[in-house]
Amino acid sequence: MNSRRSFLRDLALAARDVTAPARAEAPAPAPPKIPEDDLVRYSRQLVLPEWSEAAQLALHRAAVLVVGAGALGSPVALYLAGAGVGRLGIVDGDDVELSNLHRQPLHFTPDIGVPKAHSAAAKLRFLNPGVVVEPYQARFGAAMVAGHDLVVDCSDSFETRYEVNAACCEAGVPLVEGGVLGMSGLVMGIRPGDTACYRCAFPEPPPSAPSCADAGVLGPAAGVVGSVQALEAIKLLTGVGEPLTDAFLQADLATHTFVRVAVSRRDDCPDCAARTL
Repeated sequence: MNSRRSFLRDLALAARDVTAPARAEAPAPAPPKIPEDDLVRYSRQLVLPEWSEAAQLALHRAAVLVVGAGALGSPVALYLAGAGVGRLGIVDGDDVELSNLHRQPLHFTPDIGVPKAHSAAAKLRFLNPGVVVEPYQARFGAAMVAGHDLVVDCSDSFETRYEVNAACCEAGVPLVEGGVLGMSGLVMGIRPGDTACYRCAFPEPPPSAPSCADAGVLGPAAGVVGSVQALEAIKLLTGVGEPLTDAFLQADLATHTFVRVAVSRRDDCPDCAARTL
């Protein structure tokens, strides 16, 4: 175990030395370091060539709001907590129901009747005690965006999606949108004022959008979409990889068809047109 920690520590130090600019003046104060125990916890991502100690520390300093602790919010929150996001806010006003369990892996049978936000928070704290988890047993409100570096919208209604999009555009907070129904889903990353927002891509909700209670949803399909949302959140927080912005990914998991659809900002968008970075 000690040799593994030494290897990971040397790797992190080498990455920092390579990327640090040469300085003729007196050295700056030493940057914060990853705690020894975290070197093992995050070792499999720290050894990635495109990752770095700076990326890991960026996650540690980040505060992310996850709207919804259901089929999408479960994998999103699990992967963000596992990756080391420093603070997670979990918003959900519903209680756990028996019909949730086939697709919402943060909740177990004994949790039936427990508020989803608190049920989710309990599991996430067991997964990673180093993450501060803040449950909000309430419906989403625009004021909740304050104090967060990024929002992941895992809600299941178009009304909430537009509310989250408008709030993030107003606050200038990056957003990852997602939706799933049946065996298909959608993911979109947004930097307000810089890239197209959700309303730019979808000015109006579809005239008749069925709910998952009516149309159904398979748990693994939600797991795939939520996992992609978590990945896009990590990209936006760390700058590692190419984020899915000015486009959305349409996934048809019945046929394994993935289509990236380009979108652009609209001058008349009521949510983001007035904001420019």
